Amino acid sequence: MFDDDLLTYLETYLTEERKKRFLNVLQQRTRHITVAIEDVYQLHNTSAIIRSCDVFGIQDVHVIEDRFGKRLDKNIAMGAEQWVDVHRYKSTADCISQLKSDGYRIIATTPHNDSTLLSDFFPSEKSAIFFGTEKEGLSEEVMQQADGFLKIPMVGFSESLNVSVSAAIIIQQLAQKVRDSHLDWQLSDIEVLEKRLDWAKKSIKDVNGIIKRYLAE
Repeated sequence: MFDDDLLTYLETYLTEERKKRFLNVLQQRTRHITVAIEDVYQLHNTSAIIRSCDVFGIQDVHVIEDRFGKRLDKNIAMGAEQWVDVHRYKSTADCISQLKSDGYRIIATTPHNDSTLLSDFFPSEKSAIFFGTEKEGLSEEVMQQADGFLKIPMVGFSESLNVSVSAAIIIQQLAQKVRDSHLDWQLSDIEVLEKRLDWAKKSIKDVNGIIKRYLAE
C-alpha cells in the first residue's frame, strides 16, 4: 500500500520549486509508449537514448544485455537514469515476454521497404519501440515477434542514422503525437504518487537515515 504520510514527510525536505518541477514533469510523462534497446554496444548511444526518453517524457526504458553483458553502470545518461525507470534483461525473449504481458505491441525500427513511415505511424495502442545494434540492427527474434515495423523516411545518399539519433527522432515524434491525441496517455494518479516518492528519495541526502527517523516516530 502506498505510504502517503511518508511522501508528505519527505517532501518537507524539498524546496517548493523542486516539488513543482516534479509535478510539472510528471504531467508530461507517459507509459503508453516505451523504448527497448537490444544489445547496443556503444555506451554513449545507450546513454543518449535514455536521455532522450527523459527529455521527451518516456518513463520506461528496457535494456537487453544479452551479448555484451552489464555495461550500463559506469557511464550513463547525465543523470537521466534518476528520472527514467531502466529495466534490464538478460535476453530478448525475456524482454518481449514481459512487454507483451504488460499489453504492449512490439514495434521494430528497421529500414526495410515494408516498414511504416514514421509520419504515417500512430501508436493507438500501447507500443514498445525496439532499437537494435549500430551495425546489425535488430535480431531475427525481434523481427519475428514484431507486431509492426517503423522507419524514418530518408532522402539523401546515406541509408541509415546513428541509433541514438534515430531514437531521438522517433521518440520525439511519437511522444508528441500521443500528447496531441485523445488517448489516455498520462500516468495514473497512483503512478504519479509513486514517482513523486521515488524522486524525493533520490533527491534527499542521507534519505535512509531520514526514513529511519520517520519510522521511529
